Amino acid sequence: MKKVLIANRGEIARRVIRTLRKMDIKSVAIYSDADANAPHVLEADESVYVGASPSSESYLRQDVILEHCKKLGVDGIHPGYGFLSENAEFARKVKAAGITFIGPSPEAMEIMGDKLSAKQAVKEFNVPLVPGVDRAITDVAEAKMIAEQIGYPVLIKASAGGGGKGMRLVEKAEELESQMKMAQNEARSSFGNDACFVEKFVTKPRHIEIQVFADNHGNTVHLFERECSIQRRHQKVIEEAPSALLTPELREQMGRAAVNVCKACDYSGAGTVEFLVDAEMKFYFLEMNTRLQVEHPVTEEITGLDLVEWQIRVARGEQLPLKQEELKINGHAIEVRVYAEDTLNGFTPDIGNLERYRVPAGESVRVDDAFVEGMDIPIYYDPMIAKLVVWGKDRTSAIRRTIKAIDQYQISGLKTTLDFGKYVMKHEAFTSGDFDTNFVKHYFQDPTVMNDEMQEEKEMLIHGINQIWDAIKKDHSDEFASIEMTSNWQNSRS
Repeated sequence: MKKVLIANRGEIARRVIRTLRKMDIKSVAIYSDADANAPHVLEADESVYVGASPSSESYLRQDVILEHCKKLGVDGIHPGYGFLSENAEFARKVKAAGITFIGPSPEAMEIMGDKLSAKQAVKEFNVPLVPGVDRAITDVAEAKMIAEQIGYPVLIKASAGGGGKGMRLVEKAEELESQMKMAQNEARSSFGNDACFVEKFVTKPRHIEIQVFADNHGNTVHLFERECSIQRRHQKVIEEAPSALLTPELREQMGRAAVNVCKACDYSGAGTVEFLVDAEMKFYFLEMNTRLQVEHPVTEEITGLDLVEWQIRVARGEQLPLKQEELKINGHAIEVRVYAEDTLNGFTPDIGNLERYRVPAGESVRVDDAFVEGMDIPIYYDPMIAKLVVWGKDRTSAIRRTIKAIDQYQISGLKTTLDFGKYVMKHEAFTSGDFDTNFVKHYFQDPTVMNDEMQEEKEMLIHGINQIWDAIKKDHSDEFASIEMTSNWQNSRS
């Protein structure tokens, strides 16, 4: 593998470029109008333009990306995460073009990309599942019958869902019909598929995921767990490794189950198996992400490994560098996602200019970011500015160092989640390890914070406005050519 195109942007593109440079592999970046001067474009060996700022007109243009690969002699594509990273159709096109896709097979993506098929596959390998059904439900009467059998509260979940979309908590029978319709509508809008299923709502759930790796020679290992229970709107904000909850025995059981999930879909490459752990320390399979995770740095910090390098080696046909018994946990790592969000207003995006941007440095501090001082945060993509990752010899020292690093992080011009990160680090529930996915709901109750349903409704409204705005721009491009006019509209829309 001599030249790799990164079919992504931002901090993950920069992250992949660093490993490619270390392995003496040439890198190719792609960019949209909004990212023309982004750091990942300037750092790559080559860069190519793929279209307008909206991702549908740039980073999701499969044929345009592949055409550039052919022109530049690219022999590998790293998809990062998001965008095309779990798109089986794209993986097939890459293979058909004679290019190596640095990720799992399209077949594995399809099995694990649908929650129902994933449940059916892992059931054959005795992986624990949350009580419920592993088939699509469209009839409200049938859903009510299933809910009565497994007992309220229940979750209605979109089969093709992710990131909390198409998910509704139902606490009593009279709410089920309306909540099911809302879940189906959101699933149809977000994924083009309104298939849903019903499962038991796990009380006091901890969100624990296991990093897995498999090669094409029959070897599979797990690289221990990550604690991902600090979330807002079912999306992770803070992750750590290892978890303060797991005993060595439970870690071994969950690791073995995660390896079995890989076997269930003949997996290859990097993946993450996500579990829920209940108040009785029972764990249940949630889903598998068939790609590198945003939070992979905490695993790198406690293992001393480069997971992107492992991905490339597996894609080149090499065996895994280490066996399970050779893998060890060293210390503790915490990742705080730095989003451009107003934490005291329901974590709503706060798009603006990085008037001042200074990252912390020092002992065991790592910042994976996508911006430099003076840049605008684009409205078109995820509002994550950076990932602050801190290592310590134990959990207490890692927490202490994270607080110090947050205090040293200087950002002005917009609001960020750094204040929330510090709040969590100093909260007794977090420091004691006695918390679950309801942390925000139970402890972060500022009166201006929206509840989940209000926030999701607002997001759907904003999504609709964005679609209308994009259509207007396309139909009236000449009238909206003025940068000042566009900027004023964006500010008013925010």
